[in-house]
Amino acid sequence: MLKTAQTVSPLSVAEPLSARAARAAEVAAAHANAVDADSRFPQEALDALKVEKLLGIMVPAALGGEEASVAEVVDVCYALGRACSSTGMIYAMHQVKAACVAYHGMESAWQRDFLGRMAADQLLLASSTTEGKGGGNVRSSEAPVEHTGGRIVLVRDASVISYGAQADAVVTTARREASSDASDQVLVVFEKKNYALEKTGSWDTLGMRGTCSAGFSLKAVGSPEQILPVPYGTIHSQTMVPTSHLMWAGNWAGIAAGAVERAKKFMRKASRAGALPPGVPHFTQALANLRSLRALIAATLSRYEAIAQDPKALSAIDFQIAINLLKVDASELAVQTVMNAMRATGLSGYRNDSDVSIGRSLRDILSSPIMINNDRILSSLTNSTILSDIPSSIRD
Repeated sequence: MLKTAQTVSPLSVAEPLSARAARAAEVAAAHANAVDADSRFPQEALDALKVEKLLGIMVPAALGGEEASVAEVVDVCYALGRACSSTGMIYAMHQVKAACVAYHGMESAWQRDFLGRMAADQLLLASSTTEGKGGGNVRSSEAPVEHTGGRIVLVRDASVISYGAQADAVVTTARREASSDASDQVLVVFEKKNYALEKTGSWDTLGMRGTCSAGFSLKAVGSPEQILPVPYGTIHSQTMVPTSHLMWAGNWAGIAAGAVERAKKFMRKASRAGALPPGVPHFTQALANLRSLRALIAATLSRYEAIAQDPKALSAIDFQIAINLLKVDASELAVQTVMNAMRATGLSGYRNDSDVSIGRSLRDILSSPIMINNDRILSSLTNSTILSDIPSSIRD
């Protein structure tokens, strides 16, 4: 019988991440259909993630965390994505912001204290990087940080804040000050007690319904120490882009794996009945695509980990092209994989009331090419790709 978040017993964080992630994924899977059908936040899955102490794993050990690597987080995203797409994406978005604070906030006493509380209290972090007319251009901010009486004030028209109503804190971009250029940005951490949200848009979508990515007007007040000491441009290239594209890709690969798993179940049933269905070639292609997708993510992870402590290498044109193309390639390949799984299962996978239904996976994975639109990424890379070298050998 599946455990609920309430019946999972507390544990020592010395237990492997994989075992804890598997238990959280089991809870997420039990409620995934209801989360999708009702377009609601996966509260049961979040409760399980907190019980398993998985929200603060990127916090440095000295502050009470586990100092988990990006690769370890990607594995958790993969496990959650196989169970519930929305839970996996929420977890990935949370950990991207955790990485930004952990990697760039350690010089600030306020940020260190926040990280410690994030690990101890299992705080959920939301992201606010899009606003107003700028839409998905995260390297441009309209709203500035205002300094008044030793405090900071931010009033922001956030076009999207995923799970904003459920988060314990929001990590947001903003113009450094009113006189700054739109690209001169900072990253600020506001806890729930610091801000008020007014809903300005709904979230009635084809898929990823449980992320509850509505629009909000954000009004926040805090102290200057809540601004990360590193410019957002640096955070963006060295941490935000690499971790988001790797962690998102991990979730998308998990969604694809779940679809392939159901297609395999369908194939085995058909085989026992004595006749393989006409969709067998699509199943083979789905397996091949999933293999390619996992290899692509693993190779990019290895490359990232090799230079993770080298700011110059992280900001280099060649790596920035590679990490942005990972997002494009992984999302497109994940869509192909799920579509192959759907075609392998035929009507059984097309039905919503089937035990091998692929419908939810397909609707959810279709969000991946438009989450920071692939066309926007490819257009932005034009000048960089012209300047990049063509490899002279297979291993270059």
